[in-house]
Parts: sequence; structure tokens; C-alpha cells
Amino acid sequence: MDILDGVVRNYAWGSRTALAAMRRGPVPSPYPEAELWLGAHPADSAHVRTDDGPASLLEVVHADPDKQLGLAAGEQFGDRLPYLLKLLAADEPLSLQAHPSRAQAEEGFAREEAAGVPLDSPVRNYKDPSHKPELLVALGDFEALAGFRSPERTVELLTALDVAELAPYVALLAGQPDSDGLRALFTTWITLPPQVVADLMPRVLDGCIALLAREPDGPFTREARTALQLAESYPGDTGVLASLLLNRLSLEAGQGLYLGAGNLHAYLHGVGVEIMANSDNVLRGGLTPKHVDVPELLRVLDFDALESPLVEPRQIAGTGQYVYDTPAPEFVLTRIELDGARPSVTSEMRGPRILVCTEGDAQVCSGGRRLDLPQGCAAWVAATDPVVTLDVVGDRAQVFEASVAP
Repeated sequence: MDILDGVVRNYAWGSRTALAAMRRGPVPSPYPEAELWLGAHPADSAHVRTDDGPASLLEVVHADPDKQLGLAAGEQFGDRLPYLLKLLAADEPLSLQAHPSRAQAEEGFAREEAAGVPLDSPVRNYKDPSHKPELLVALGDFEALAGFRSPERTVELLTALDVAELAPYVALLAGQPDSDGLRALFTTWITLPPQVVADLMPRVLDGCIALLAREPDGPFTREARTALQLAESYPGDTGVLASLLLNRLSLEAGQGLYLGAGNLHAYLHGVGVEIMANSDNVLRGGLTPKHVDVPELLRVLDFDALESPLVEPRQIAGTGQYVYDTPAPEFVLTRIELDGARPSVTSEMRGPRILVCTEGDAQVCSGGRRLDLPQGCAAWVAATDPVVTLDVVGDRAQVFEASVAP
């Protein structure tokens, strides 16, 4: 067990305050800080503070996978840590995006390798042959677009906008209110000629403004306001139209959001803990200056309505541990709450683990080794390390534990 130093990723949509404050560093930070990567990804591995100095977690795992990952994880996932843990802070919306299934990723990666597309090419879609299911747990109020809304409800929204130019599109979906209808409408919108978009978009935005004036507390207030906000940042982007087809979600602290393969989504604003399969495959659909490959995106999208992507944690009875169960075999995330009433918790998890303190101060003990784990700090726990106990320092602490699903 050792302290793990993550890697900050600077993207334009990040925050100059959230991650800096969590790590108790200078605020504001010199650049927007979007993500803190805590894992063994080849693009940016975290570093373990060993007795011999800092060492890449990627290299530590490769040097002794049996010790670091354990036999069970090694048999299932090979000599690589199967998950990637992140702290994410979004001050601006992320791109509209989806992730491929394992079969799609394997095929796409092989295809681009055969075509000789460099891994660092800006037009490369598949950086690895892995899928990327992901779970985000909000650390406060968190806003997101996630998965296609039911066609019937979307027809209600588009009708409420009362835009004459939308009539043929409303008729298209109303006449086929299923996944095929959603596919047809999304495909039509995302491939509209620029001049058609230039004519249609102002009418739709005027409809959003009129709807907000007419029904300031109506059922589609968030959807209309979000479209207006996105259009301000990305004028003329068809992703603004696509946002009207997606579930508009507001998470409270502690709520989770799970997204499997093919679910179109965009995180809008907030801070959270994110865990995913150890992959960097992203197919974008708009709201970004980066590469957008519409045909490839359409190949991987799941147009079935996503009824309830929210994940409520399961509390382990008699403990301060809250487990976020998902179908992903690569990971499980546990939230651990420590306070005066429960100052010490022994982890129920085994295998390779990463602990990150997101609030307060804690100590982590494994065998005879004890480490301070202040807010914003993380620790790596090898699969062969003894049982882990967490102790609160001060009034309360919150720690997230990433591990491989049992």
C-alpha cells in the first residue's frame, strides 16, 4: 500500500477551482483542470510513491501482476488494471459522445490499425480494443444529458416548442415512436446541410425562449434552457438539436449515473467521481471542435430509450459503506462515510484497489502500514496487501474505493 499521485488533465471545459480546492492547492489554478486520472492508463499513468521513489503504476503492475492485481483479476483481465478512476470537474459541457461495445471496439481498433492510422492521430476513433462502460457519482449538484428519452415524451417536448419548421420532424417520430424512429430523426438532424441548420436553429431557439416565457416552471424548462445554453457555446452545432432527444438529468450528491455501450451523453456541469473500464475510446457527435465521425457514431449508438440510468447505492448493513452496483465486470465503486459515530471502517473489498479521499481527512491502515489520506489524496492497495481499515481524522471524511467487481 502506497500513496498514489494522479495526473491532472487540462481541458477547456474544466474548472479552475474545483479540483484545485479539493487537492488544497492554489485557487484558481493556472489552467482549467478537468480530470484527475488515478489509474494505469498508457496515456497518463498515475505514480506510486515507493520506498525507491515515484514509479508509474502502469510499470508497477506490469512488473508483478500477480502481486499487484491478484490471480483472479489476472485470469479475467490479463496483466492490466481493468479500470480507470477519475475525479471530474466540468464548468462547461463536455462533447456529445458515446462509447463502443467490446466487439465494436475490437473491430474498429483492428480496422484502424490495418489502415495505418496513428494512435495519436486527431481522426483516430479507437485508441484501444476495449469497451468503456462508465459510472459517475456526483459530489454535489451535477447536470447531465444521458441516453435517449422515450419517443412519446420527446414528441411532447417538440410539440410544446410550437415551431412550424419542426412539424415534419415531429411527424416522423410520432409516426414511428420507437428506436427506429429515434434513429431516423437523429440521423436526419445530425446530417442536415449547413444552410438548413442555419435556417432551422434560430427557429428552434426562439421556440425555447417562448416556451420558457410561457411556462417558466413547465415540464420542459430544463430541456429548453439547456438547448439555449449549448447554442450559445456551440452556435450552429447539430448537437444542440440532438440534446432535445436526450434525458436531462440533475443528480444530487451521492447519486450515480451508469452508462453502458452506445448511450449518447454529455456531462454539463458539476464535480464527480468517475470510474470506467480502462479505455479511451470516445465517438463524438457534436458540441466539440474535435473530430466527429458521424457514420462511425451511428454504428455504435443504442437508440433504445434509456428509462432510468440513475444508480442508487446499496448500503452494507451496519457500516458506512455504500456500493454502486453496475453490470460492468471491470469495476465496482464504494463510497465510505466516516464520522464521530462511525470513526473506523474495515473495507469489504478485495483485489487491486484505489482509495481517494474527497472530503475531510482520513488514515488508511493495511497490516502494520499506516498512511495519511487527506482530502484530494489517493492510495494504491495491491491485491496481496492485508485487509484495509479507514479511520477518520477530525469530524468526518468521505473516501471512495475502486476495485474489481467480485
